[in-house]
Amino acid sequence: MPAETPHDGEQREEVGTLADSARQPAGEVTALDPVTDIAAREREAGVDALFPFGRPGRPLTRSHPFIFGFYGALGVLAAYMLVKAVTDARQVIVLIVVALFLAVGLNPAVEALTRMGVSRRWGVLIVFLCLVGFFVGFGFAIVPPMTEQITAFINNLTSGNGYLEQLAHNPKLQDWDHRYHLLERAQTALQSKDLGKQAANGILGVGQVVISGVFSTFTVLILTLYFLGSLPNITGFMYRLAPRSRRARVALLGDEILSRIGGYVAGNVLISVIAGIVSYIYLLIVNVPYAIALAMLVAITDLIPLIGATIGAVLVTAIAFFNGFWTGIATAIFFLIYQQVENYVVQPRVMKRSVDVQPAVTVIAALLGGALLGVIGALLAIPTAAAVALILREVVMPRQESS
Repeated sequence: MPAETPHDGEQREEVGTLADSARQPAGEVTALDPVTDIAAREREAGVDALFPFGRPGRPLTRSHPFIFGFYGALGVLAAYMLVKAVTDARQVIVLIVVALFLAVGLNPAVEALTRMGVSRRWGVLIVFLCLVGFFVGFGFAIVPPMTEQITAFINNLTSGNGYLEQLAHNPKLQDWDHRYHLLERAQTALQSKDLGKQAANGILGVGQVVISGVFSTFTVLILTLYFLGSLPNITGFMYRLAPRSRRARVALLGDEILSRIGGYVAGNVLISVIAGIVSYIYLLIVNVPYAIALAMLVAITDLIPLIGATIGAVLVTAIAFFNGFWTGIATAIFFLIYQQVENYVVQPRVMKRSVDVQPAVTVIAALLGGALLGVIGALLAIPTAAAVALILREVVMPRQESS
């Protein structure tokens, strides 16, 4: 038999000690417990010169339930915070998108001035001043007649032989008042204590809407000026985000998308100008007062897809009825005929050259955009649909054909 080495004896002694400690009752602490024995603690932790506090254990794998749940919770929290931030800043984001859309739409005019020898800085200034001048001119054209009409309406309402006096002596209204006590209910409502509070709240709400609209318009104009001046730098920065091997193709597609957006804006403005000029000529012929203001109203509302032309036509027709019954009827017939010509002759030819989008896609895009963002969404929907159609035709479909 081989001789027993001291090392074998130490192993048997250690095994015996561990066996004895295992046979001890639960709750008793042994000498080899790392909680109370420092030597056992250092030995089991693997303390050496390189790791004075013991060797680290194996890290948790990504498939560990704790790690998976932790990262999943972080992802859900980040998504929630992102959605909440976008929702809270929705109004600001809409203003930025509208300003960028206007800048892209006005850029072809700046480029045309640049090709004529005008520097880009002066071209941007000229186009921007024309835009501001249009809004200022519209304000000066529409505000005075509106103020005059409101003043005349109030005078007719409160004068001795005004609308209220005529309604008071109307036999039909007197019969309704005898049956339903309309005047008594109206007097009670006017004498109510809550009427003044409700009127003050209504005036305050209207004031807030007006102030918010003025601030939003001013913000959009300033952002449009900045975007229009730095549009080449913005597009260059966005193109550099693409990989170098695909940057040229991305730049070509991007330039085409910007060109279509600019073409859409130019085409929409052209259609609106035609509508305004034709309406102005007609209103002059039938001698409707404030023809230039009403024509500008038609031109501005015509910028809104689908329903804009109808809104302008209804407003102008209602005003024309104050000039005479047959004048109102003739105005309604005129706008009915003109809208058919615009929808089936003018608009298809202009938009086919500018955005190259099918009419059905245009209607669907305008409906979806209007449902999501209202009038702003309807304005942005058609050029967005043109951009998506271009990407599908030039990127997605060739890839599907080659696979």
